[in-house]
Amino acid sequence: MIVRTWTGVVKPGAAMGYIAFLNDHMVPELRSVAGNLGITILQGSGDSHDEFLVISRWMDLSSIVAFAGPDPEVAVVPEEAQALLSTWDDRAKHFEVALALAEGGQGVT
Repeated sequence: MIVRTWTGVVKPGAAMGYIAFLNDHMVPELRSVAGNLGITILQGSGDSHDEFLVISRWMDLSSIVAFAGPDPEVAVVPEEAQALLSTWDDRAKHFEVALALAEGGQGVT
């Protein structure tokens, strides 16, 4: 399994709109791609901004290419999202899962 991570900071007051955009557009798009194993979206609040960390899980790199295009590290940031963001990563990061803990602490790979 491969985990893809990406972060973006929303403009002041845009957090709820960005969550709605993710829920209504990006999550369904990600879920529709064969090989997508799930999505987690984390929100962190700073002194003057809200940051989002998008974590998606994928079966393999070819699944990510089906979503992101031939350069799998290119961030997919639609114009509607860009209108809500002040900054964002141009490139996503990918990690192979070396160890995952299941409920109860059992190691699963």
